[in-house]
Amino acid sequence: MGGSVVGVIPRALTLSEVAHQGLTELHVVETMHERKALMEKMSDAFIALPGGFGTMDEFCEMLSWRQLSIHHKPVGLLNHRGYYDALLALFDSMVRTGFVDPQTRRLFVDAPAIEELLEKMFASSHPSTNSG
Repeated sequence: MGGSVVGVIPRALTLSEVAHQGLTELHVVETMHERKALMEKMSDAFIALPGGFGTMDEFCEMLSWRQLSIHHKPVGLLNHRGYYDALLALFDSMVRTGFVDPQTRRLFVDAPAIEELLEKMFASSHPSTNSG
């Protein structure tokens, strides 16, 4: 209670998707890249909820930006009801086959419940590295 909600949406999507008018702030930008850049600038952390291709695009971009040290903010994946089990197995496979460094795999955390996820995200032991 008492929080604020900030939305960032590309102008083209305001025509095909609902641009929620009940937000604390709504920023309309020209491109998806501008959207992600503004969201990164305004955010303290990133949490991906169950979603589709757009969610994966944004999650992977924020994760790769962390890998490249473009930001050092916590990144989390809410694995509600095992939604991301297959994706997590893929990430682990990428480590086993040598395409992702184990330290890089630890640049984000996952949990099935938001309370546990937030605890993991803000634990002092959460790594900050650009290896991989």
